[in-house]
Amino acid sequence: MVLTDAQKRANEKWHKNHRERANYIAMRSSARSFIRKKSTLEDLKELQDIIEGRRKELAQSLNNQF
Repeated sequence: MVLTDAQKRANEKWHKNHRERANYIAMRSSARSFIRKKSTLEDLKELQDIIEGRRKELAQSLNNQF
């Protein structure tokens, strides 16, 4: 897909103004790609443990807000 110069400038401006969101999207994409294409059973088990821990942290922080 060929982008016009105006679209390229608009993309650069968005990335500059939303750097944190762009980094979040890139990291999420990398994680998903790794899981789908490269992960082993051991990797998936470790990730599952990490995810369970993170879910507990988030649930606890939500409960502490109320």
